[in-house]
Amino acid sequence: MTDRQDIPRPATWLTEAERAWRARVAAVAEKSVAPRAAAMDRAAALAPDLVGELRAAGLMAIHVPERYGGRGGGLFDVIVAIEELAQADPAVAVFVDVQNALVTQALLSHGSGDQKRTHLTALAGGGVGAFALSEELAGSDALALATTARPEGDGFVLDGTKRWITNAAEADLFLVLARVPERGLTAFLVDRRADGLTVGDRTAKMGIRATSTCEVRLDGVHLSRRDVLGAVGRGDVVAVQTLDVGKLGIAAQLVGLAQGALTAAVAHARDRVQFGQPIGAYQGVRFPLARVSAELEAARTQLYSATRLAEHGAGGGELTRAAAVAKYLASEVAERAASLAVETLGGQGYAEAGGVEKLYRDAKVGKIYEGTSNMQFRAIAAHLLRGVPEHTARASHPGDDPDGAAHPGV
Repeated sequence: MTDRQDIPRPATWLTEAERAWRARVAAVAEKSVAPRAAAMDRAAALAPDLVGELRAAGLMAIHVPERYGGRGGGLFDVIVAIEELAQADPAVAVFVDVQNALVTQALLSHGSGDQKRTHLTALAGGGVGAFALSEELAGSDALALATTARPEGDGFVLDGTKRWITNAAEADLFLVLARVPERGLTAFLVDRRADGLTVGDRTAKMGIRATSTCEVRLDGVHLSRRDVLGAVGRGDVVAVQTLDVGKLGIAAQLVGLAQGALTAAVAHARDRVQFGQPIGAYQGVRFPLARVSAELEAARTQLYSATRLAEHGAGGGELTRAAAVAKYLASEVAERAASLAVETLGGQGYAEAGGVEKLYRDAKVGKIYEGTSNMQFRAIAAHLLRGVPEHTARASHPGDDPDGAAHPGV
């Protein structure tokens, strides 16, 4: 029975090529990311030469087609890479996530031939992308944005302010969502050098400090119709479809974070001796580790399953639901695993030198960005209770952070 070829493979089964890619990324994470993680966290910035190393390893253009200078991989390769990098530094994983799962993904799905040739080639050649959606009053209510794109001549003039934009300090290309009067939400590709675009100072954050999070101001930015991504008035489609994949990227980051925390906790439980026994011999230590291990396996399985769905062309409500489940489960286990790692390591875990206190700080944002947990429940419930209208009063979503639509950065 085990030799039958018609039995579907489990979502977590990797091909030989996928296993080789995982090992390659893990090597980059161990050599180039992990040794710099603490220093980058303290400096609240990426190491100056790290972006070049990530690009040389193919991590800044993972599923960009080879004809544009990319690696030519698939979405699953993106998810595996983010997961592996997050074990070394979740901040670096988010940097790579925005580049691949948001900006590149949007261009692949909605870009014209000229846009792909221009922008995908630039991203593969060393450029950095940022996804600019969130605003002061547009977070969980992601489509309630106030940035406008006023038609003028054969183009548009953009005015508005974006907040919490991940990768803004490094970005060469911004994917900006704005509202065209009487036409609706529209996506634009904006060059950093455009007159009227200003990137503000970095926002000091609790965790994922090495990634930049900045305000981006658009003051009379002139764009041509060639800069519209997709179609005028169809920016909501670009946003929703891109954010479905974006949720998978964040879920991968959180699964990787949880794995890194669990690995550190298990290693300490094996090595730390108290009362003549490794502390891992005691049930009070063993069972919490076992619980997190089980929850992590469930989160990873859902993440891989949802990614396979996306790769096989699933869309609409099914992918939205699957991505929401993946993101919710991953955010839960990441926070629990990081907390358990701190407790397992004790005083060492609470100290900066122990390494896991950073993971504890990095984990918290998992329940906020790319949609709060309540927003994931909303997506899941919409699928579960199809045909039952949702009560849309603001009070029906207690706990939603108005800045939680995407990254403290999207």
